[in-house]
Amino acid sequence: MGFSERNPASLGSIWNSNVLIGADGNVLSHHRKLVPTFYEKLIWTPGDGHGLRVVATPIGRLGVLICGENTNPLARYTLMAEAEQLHISTYPPLWPTRDPASGGRNYDLENAIRIRAGAHSFEAKVFNLVVSAVFAEDSAKALRNMGEQAERIVAETARGVSLVIDPFGDVVGDIQRTEGILYRTVDTDDVLEPKQFHDVSGSYNRFDVFDLQVDRRRVQPITFRC
Repeated sequence: MGFSERNPASLGSIWNSNVLIGADGNVLSHHRKLVPTFYEKLIWTPGDGHGLRVVATPIGRLGVLICGENTNPLARYTLMAEAEQLHISTYPPLWPTRDPASGGRNYDLENAIRIRAGAHSFEAKVFNLVVSAVFAEDSAKALRNMGEQAERIVAETARGVSLVIDPFGDVVGDIQRTEGILYRTVDTDDVLEPKQFHDVSGSYNRFDVFDLQVDRRRVQPITFRC
């Protein structure tokens, strides 16, 4: 579940966060997005490495990253190196387009999601469960009432897509621009054969050459010593 998390140490700061909740209702992991992406820097505060962890569950070892973090090789590798089997990628429902008069190239959110998700599935040899939020009709109606530019956003903005991708990078299920539940049966044993090809957190790496260190401390604005 994704949410905007208040910062108890600052009235003007929030994090882009998510939590993974177990079947018993307990929070298994709590992650704050490491770096807000582009426009997001106007709203959200950088998070920390505390939530960069894979958790063992009855259905497999789960890891989660938020939106653009799925482009970050080191964040992704951190989860790979914890024997991730199921990766959850969460995304917004849309991304703003450029005004045609300003020039430049628009960002194709769905295409970017498919590239990122496929890359991580193939590199990590995991099933990638991509979850994009839905831009509901009531939200679209509210924007249409805000003027011509806002109405153009509703009509033209790139939308997200929800997918299931297998360890070979193939899409095995998707749902687009519609609210619903996507079902797909997977077998986590299917990660074993592709890992024999390229296990970048195991036999297909040089740990004497590369060394990644991750600081999992929660970032605090002040430390008191008595």
